[in-house]
Amino acid sequence: MNPSPYARRSRAASAAAALVTVAALAACGQQTAERGDAAPTTRFTENGVTVTLSVSDWHTRNGTLTAVFTPEVGFHLYSTDLPATGIEGVGRPTAIGVTGALRAEGKPAAAAEVRTISLPGVDAPVPVYPDGPVTVTLPVSTAGSGDATVLLGYASCSAREGCTIPVADRPVHLRVTDDGPVFAGAR
Repeated sequence: MNPSPYARRSRAASAAAALVTVAALAACGQQTAERGDAAPTTRFTENGVTVTLSVSDWHTRNGTLTAVFTPEVGFHLYSTDLPATGIEGVGRPTAIGVTGALRAEGKPAAAAEVRTISLPGVDAPVPVYPDGPVTVTLPVSTAGSGDATVLLGYASCSAREGCTIPVADRPVHLRVTDDGPVFAGAR
């Protein structure tokens, strides 16, 4: 059975409204949070990179914080091992840290190979990840319930398009409860 023209327009209007809402949230760098049976997750887009955060493997007071940094097509991110001020002032590290009721139980680990690039005017090679998404994990723990903040940093660049404005210490708030962490705004 073919849907009526009204039903097709109604579905198309609903889909368009949903896309406009998602685009508006992304354009504003708005943070959205999700909670269900899956790991708590939140997402935002700022300066050409979409960051999806989740907490997984939560057992009693320990878990893994995962950040997937997805730059625009054709852009790369800098290594987590890059110095905070870059190499000769160029680049900013992909960074994830925690404060408040969460503490890091190790160093961030990226699931991408580091390669080096040479840039005009920079004497030393600059460590970057290949173009595309980079997943960074950080083991975390808590001593009890309370508020916590995840601090994120990154910069994305393209050989053809140039670089976006770096993001430093971008806060994402969450609350640690007896059941585990919940991102602010989660249902």
